[in-house]
Amino acid sequence: MVKTNNSESARESFNISKLAIKFSWLTVCFWIGIAVAGVLALSSLKYALFPDITFPVVVVNVQAPLTSALDTEEKLTKPLEESLKSLVGLEDIRSSTYPGQTAVVSSFVVGTNLETATNKISQIVNQLNLPKNATKKIIPLNLNESAAVSYAIESSSGKIDNLQQLVKDKIVPSIAKLPGVLKVSLLGEVSTNAPPPTATNGLPPAGTLIRFNGKQALAFQVIKKGDANTLEVVNRVEKEVQQLRSGLKDVTLTLAATQAEYIRNATHSTIDALIEAIILSIVVIFPFLWNWQATLISALAIPISLLGTFIVMAIYGFNLETITLLALALVIGSIVDDAIVDVENIMRHIEEGKTPREAALIATNEIGLTVTAATLTAVAVFLPIGLMGGVIGQFFKPFGITVSAAMLTSMLVARTLSPVLAIYWLKAKPSSSPQKQSKIWLEFDQAYRNLLAWSLQHRLIVVGLAISSLIAGLALIPLIPKGFIPKLDRGEFNIVYTAPLPSVPGDLAQGVQGGLGQPGGQAGQLGQMGQKDKLGNSSLSAAALADSSSSIPIPIPLNDSLDVAKKLEEVVRKFPAVATVFTTVGSREGEPNKGTLYVKLKAEREVKTAEVQDQLRAALPKLAGVTTSIEDIQFVDTGGQKPLQIALQGNDIKALTTAAKAVKARIEKISGFADVTITGASYQQDGILQIERLNNQRVVYIGANLGQNLTLGDATDQVVAEAKAVMPAGVSLNLGGDSARQNQVFGSFGTTLGLSALCIIVVLIWLFKSWVDPIVIGLSLPLAVVGALLALLFTKSDFGMISLIGFVFLLGITNKNAILIVDYINQLRDSGLERTEAILKAGPVRLRPIMMTTAATILGMVPIALGLGAGSELRSPMAVSIAGGLVSSTILSLFVVPVFYAILDDWFPRKKVKGNG
Repeated sequence: MVKTNNSESARESFNISKLAIKFSWLTVCFWIGIAVAGVLALSSLKYALFPDITFPVVVVNVQAPLTSALDTEEKLTKPLEESLKSLVGLEDIRSSTYPGQTAVVSSFVVGTNLETATNKISQIVNQLNLPKNATKKIIPLNLNESAAVSYAIESSSGKIDNLQQLVKDKIVPSIAKLPGVLKVSLLGEVSTNAPPPTATNGLPPAGTLIRFNGKQALAFQVIKKGDANTLEVVNRVEKEVQQLRSGLKDVTLTLAATQAEYIRNATHSTIDALIEAIILSIVVIFPFLWNWQATLISALAIPISLLGTFIVMAIYGFNLETITLLALALVIGSIVDDAIVDVENIMRHIEEGKTPREAALIATNEIGLTVTAATLTAVAVFLPIGLMGGVIGQFFKPFGITVSAAMLTSMLVARTLSPVLAIYWLKAKPSSSPQKQSKIWLEFDQAYRNLLAWSLQHRLIVVGLAISSLIAGLALIPLIPKGFIPKLDRGEFNIVYTAPLPSVPGDLAQGVQGGLGQPGGQAGQLGQMGQKDKLGNSSLSAAALADSSSSIPIPIPLNDSLDVAKKLEEVVRKFPAVATVFTTVGSREGEPNKGTLYVKLKAEREVKTAEVQDQLRAALPKLAGVTTSIEDIQFVDTGGQKPLQIALQGNDIKALTTAAKAVKARIEKISGFADVTITGASYQQDGILQIERLNNQRVVYIGANLGQNLTLGDATDQVVAEAKAVMPAGVSLNLGGDSARQNQVFGSFGTTLGLSALCIIVVLIWLFKSWVDPIVIGLSLPLAVVGALLALLFTKSDFGMISLIGFVFLLGITNKNAILIVDYINQLRDSGLERTEAILKAGPVRLRPIMMTTAATILGMVPIALGLGAGSELRSPMAVSIAGGLVSSTILSLFVVPVFYAILDDWFPRKKVKGNG
């Protein structure tokens, strides 16, 4: 047994294995209880695509008898913005102003109570001195109240009028009563009693036309409650629809659109990767130990640690969604590490002739501080992620806490259950009996020892190689494309179009155009923001603009919009990869000139979603005055912004409009930019029709979708460069959409990584009672950078939010190898060995557990890195960066850490301990 002295008290403090072995049956019963509780906790967890994030938004919609947008801005918009800008928790304030109407949108930080914010705004608005006859409406929006599923309704008779009443009487009420359903919207309803549209009754009858696979139909859309689980709601709706089908003759109910299918596929694919990771992590252990009992003891740490983690997840109310499942899949190789290190050390002492009980007591005392230090430093990395604030914090809180819970549970399993099972399951073997693994490892050990000895004699070369590898890794960064979130091959997307409004007689034209003619502004996103219905942008209802005394007949733009939809459908449906097309003509908010084609691709197809999108962009007809935009389905809906968005801000609307048009003209010529739109550039010769404002300043937005070969980072850099080239004085540029979120993520993670690094140092100094050893261990962390970046480069993965989590994960686990080596060197030196001799003995002894844990972790990453199944684009970059980083850090740390240890020991010699030779 290695004798310790100055670390003895710390080592004893962390040797809870002694108590576990003393009360072995109590230990076993405790973990059986945890397993049972974990199974119950697992059964309570729900499936979801992403964590529940509530974006509290309150809209103030005010109308007044004002004739110009400028007058409305001065008398309505500015007073409203000024009164609201000091609200607690306000993140930003946007507005859209039309002649006689304004919508002011207040977005609050995540976690703000929506009801409280709404009440506060109501109080403020009610106290404002607004123009005479002004009417106001305050609308709280919960973006989690989203469209869960839509069904197309068709009749063999083909008569929509007769079908409407049946749907209202039988279908809508039966669906609306289901738990978790907020409301059921009937789409495509035609009003048979509505008078013809005139200037006296306002605009054409509000509503939509629905088409499914090229035929007219009705549809119902189910909006779920904000706190309801999408899959649960959809499952209930599906069962109810199945019952309705049996009682409805000549009526066909067909699933038209749903979020549930992709959620199911993505979660099941991640669970498959999780199971494969478990199997591979277990399989890799046996060739190292050549003992099935020892392999089983190590392997048991995985399911028991996972069950313990499920308890924590249930307590925090987490779901089984992409982030938490990914956390579990990534941590598989790490949670088996602690057990591997403990069991391998016990096995080594049994091979040296100890009884299983003696071996367990000796080995756990040796390794206790090491395992504890490794786990606590890893938790020091992940807990700050779980405590991050804002949207990013809400998004990654489940990741940080889930990983931390899994690692702490695995440490407790390794320190208590593993040694207890080792006592009863492992058998003592004569020391004269050669072990299989000893023969296999003998030459490998000797080769490593020789290289290690050479490294200690050529320190400058080793240090030079370490520094060169770090510099080479950092030099790779410009070569790796920057992204935000990888483009998903979801097999579904929207084609959103805006048709020109027909000419309107007289003075009514300006009012109608002001209310309906401007696509996509912030006010123009309220319908989607409120319903998250994936049916395209929808602006404020302009019904109130129809207050006129004349009775001039006006045309019905819904018919023109229908003609556009049919022409687009004709092209889309010819594509062999397309399964169904669900078309909405017009919007429920009164925009007849807009529409959306929801395109669902076949499950069995040879082309990716992005390829079909690019092909469609080239194939869609160029119709006069019609704009089309092929939009991805947003998985975190924040209001319908395009992935790439920049905001040009200033006071001069003419300058903003001119600059925006110039930027648009430039970026449309660059390959990869698609569906470039300008919002708010409404300056025309006959006046200003619309004014967009952002945080009390006028703004024009330029948005674009990205082709499959253009990453967000590159696109953002190009747009900023083009904008700066043409921006006049007095106009400033701000990023929006995913471009802004990308910067927020990198900024937040930069701060978090700094905090994590500080936490690691504090934990190591506390455990080792020294500042030199933590520096040696900390120097091993940059060694992972070169491998991670090389892996991203070779696999053509983006350096974005997902791969960034991989780098954080690396920070948490790469120091384990260094801790294993440094701690054992110290133990050997404390027992009397000279420094070089201790290094040359500690390295080979710790080589096997290091190789085992690294192999287990990397193999656990393989199913995720391969990128198979739905949502693989999210999982793969993270696993690729982790696997690459582990390879480089393991290879380098086996030589660099001992060399750094020797160098720092020369500079800051350890105090001689009495009795040491």
